[in-house]
Amino acid sequence: MPKAHTDMIRGTLDMLILRVVSLEPMHGWGISERIQQMSDEALQVNQGSLYASLHRLTRQGWMKSEWRITENNRRGRYYILTRAGEQQLGIERDQWARLSGAVDQIMGTA
Repeated sequence: MPKAHTDMIRGTLDMLILRVVSLEPMHGWGISERIQQMSDEALQVNQGSLYASLHRLTRQGWMKSEWRITENNRRGRYYILTRAGEQQLGIERDQWARLSGAVDQIMGTA
């Protein structure tokens, strides 16, 4: 049975991007692929949404970017988590734990 497309809760994409980039610097396409892989294909990131989030996270100072050579020997913009981004990821993780715990309680799965 194919998995249903899952829409993300507003703001969740930023948290997921911060988490993925915390593992290692990545270019945009790699971030999208890693989110899909880590979610067992349940989450697919729209490229427009991805790049809007990357720009927003960079403007907020939570990530920085630099040009590097990709695994395909092409130039790509790699995103790197900043110290402020590491702190924000901790905040996002705590907020997600509270939110998901509350939803679990309401749904009777806690």
